[in-house]
Amino acid sequence: MIRWLDSRTGLITALKDFLTEDVPGGAAYWYVFGSATLLVLTVQIVTGVILTFYYSPSAQSAWESTKFIYQHVYAGSFLISLHYWGASAMIVLMSLHLLQVLLFGAYKKPREVQWVVGVLLFFIVLSMGLTGYLLPWDLNAYFATQVAINIAASVPVIGPFISNFLSDGSTLGTLTIGRFFGLHVWATPLAILGLVGMHLFILRHNQPAGPPEDIAPKKIGRFYPDQVFYDAIASVLAFAIIVLLSIFMPAPLLGKADPNNAQFIPAPAWYFYALYGLLRMFPQNMSLFPTVILPGVFTMVLLLLPWLDRNPSRMLSRRKAMLSISVLSVATIVGVTIYSAKIIGAEQAKSPVGQTPVVGYGAPANAAQEGPAPVKLSAAGPPGAAPASGQSVFSANCSSCHGANGQGLPGAIPPLAANAYVAGNPKPVIATVVNGMHGQIKVNGAAYNGAMPAWKGKLGPADIASVISYIRSSWGNKAGPVTVDQVKAQLK
Repeated sequence: MIRWLDSRTGLITALKDFLTEDVPGGAAYWYVFGSATLLVLTVQIVTGVILTFYYSPSAQSAWESTKFIYQHVYAGSFLISLHYWGASAMIVLMSLHLLQVLLFGAYKKPREVQWVVGVLLFFIVLSMGLTGYLLPWDLNAYFATQVAINIAASVPVIGPFISNFLSDGSTLGTLTIGRFFGLHVWATPLAILGLVGMHLFILRHNQPAGPPEDIAPKKIGRFYPDQVFYDAIASVLAFAIIVLLSIFMPAPLLGKADPNNAQFIPAPAWYFYALYGLLRMFPQNMSLFPTVILPGVFTMVLLLLPWLDRNPSRMLSRRKAMLSISVLSVATIVGVTIYSAKIIGAEQAKSPVGQTPVVGYGAPANAAQEGPAPVKLSAAGPPGAAPASGQSVFSANCSSCHGANGQGLPGAIPPLAANAYVAGNPKPVIATVVNGMHGQIKVNGAAYNGAMPAWKGKLGPADIASVISYIRSSWGNKAGPVTVDQVKAQLK
């Protein structure tokens, strides 16, 4: 039977040739990252397919179906957690694989196209993580994705198209979930599988590069059993770590998405912390630099590296400049990631509203919440209560988005400081606070596409008047106060 199959397809001979080929420089742990990534990709595909059997992609049912998987599907929490931690594992392993190729100079002639395909794979895997982040439809998924779409909207020329395509009108909704779901389960997996196939085909054509000449080679070994042994150890270790994390730190699910929860502090996935940190390092009028220009330059340098690095040698001792730049780049990314994590942690500690998971790691033992976490009333109290000072109303309700100093968030939340609109005619300012505002606006020359919730019915007229008066007289704004009667006129 095997002979007959081989005579018709040549598969057995091809497999035998593949398994028995020599490994340049000898089998080593240097080469295990590709195989481990393929194993984790398989885990992602299997768990993802199973989860689609239960998940319902709509604003009315996405969160509920996710919670149902946690609580009512056999091993549902474990499946979601495998998928959750597997995404991080793929990005870590692919990063290590790219670094190994960079270290060995294996992107040089004749492997330029192989490198480009690998870099494209890495960024598509990142986009797969981004599109999957929204699907649980909890508070963090909603607001973190809102920020991501706002950043995309700031891209010149194509930004508004991307934003309109991904958004459901002025806010996120069923259309957004449906498109992210389609991208996550169809578009990005097909692109990944296609590029993986191309990458392996080119690898077979070029043959493995092996170590640089100044790394002492080991005894020549074959792919099977020598390299397969190392690959198996690394793959089992990676899978074991994912399993342990899934058991002891199951993926958290926060309360259901609530666009009106202005006190919640979102956090992106950890692999986007560096980008978030860059946003916080630059002033508002330079937001295009950390969101578009710097990431764009970094991406182009990676893609064009085989042609930018004209040094033909792969020897480590002759590539000190390239290796120094690589080490500096990695250290910068890690440093900005840590900086961003500290900022996010500090801000969430100041405003912990909605940060407690409903299920998963960190959830209370008796958690049984069925809907969105209730937004706590501000220090100002409910409408009709005695008015609080404008500063206390702002601190309780507005500072989590606009910042304690009114600086906002580049690309997402416009600044209130030194804002001519805020300090101008009070009527449109009152209308914005009372009725909310959605869609793209420009402040001090910078574009924003955030969603301002309506405070009508949540704050009384006196509190709205006091907070607007506080904003109009703070952070460089020098305008007169607004009166309760002006607010009441807008509320009619």
